[in-house]
Amino acid sequence: MQDFLLFLLVGFLAQIVDGALGMAYGVISSTVLLSFGVPPATASASVHAAEVFTTAASAGSHAANRNVNWKLFAPLALGGVVGGGLGAFVLTSVDGDVLKPWITAYLSIMGLVIIWRATKKTRERVFPIKFSAPLGLVGGFFDAIGGGGWGPTVTTTMVGTGQDPRMSIGTTNTAEFFVTSAISATFLAALLTGHWDQAEGFASHATAILGLILGGLAAAPLAGVIARVAPRQALTYGVGVVVLVSAGYQALRLFGVL
Repeated sequence: MQDFLLFLLVGFLAQIVDGALGMAYGVISSTVLLSFGVPPATASASVHAAEVFTTAASAGSHAANRNVNWKLFAPLALGGVVGGGLGAFVLTSVDGDVLKPWITAYLSIMGLVIIWRATKKTRERVFPIKFSAPLGLVGGFFDAIGGGGWGPTVTTTMVGTGQDPRMSIGTTNTAEFFVTSAISATFLAALLTGHWDQAEGFASHATAILGLILGGLAAAPLAGVIARVAPRQALTYGVGVVVLVSAGYQALRLFGVL
């Protein structure tokens, strides 16, 4: 019961941050699961199973609050589905830790760029549609590999290039439903076909997954409202700070400090 309540709280707080800033649910949830000794691939699969439910609710909230750029949405989601499926396959076959230093370096740079943009109040730009599918491909791949790289990669890149943070967050969160569904389906297919022979007892983690789902669902309806009413500069600062904190944490883990 204590584990369930803990993961319920983790799911709620993680989804509040994710819904408002377009990232962090996967990173926070994966980190907590890993700290409990859950294997990386199993942690990623568990988080994505929970995200199928939470991202659906979050997407509905953002769509209702008109936070979605539908022209960017379709190619972004399609690229994310392809990249996510590929990343999930790779994660069940090889060690995904090899890519983490590069991801951490990229997020650190983009976090500094976003903070600079918020400080200078630079002119808003529309993210080029032709780059949305490749961005989705990379974001989906990183998401499957790291158990939560979609928001940090996609939202960060959009905001870093000058896109309105509200539309960046809403579009990213709405596309994420399709991406996380594809990743979960790939994990399931790998498990059923015997390709993923190191999967360790999902039944023993059912309480954690249920807590993440229910906590996330409770917070998800607030996502669109927060993104819609929060000032643009505050959202931009928020995205930058979360990215830098996430990158710093990952760096500490890579160097063995944590």
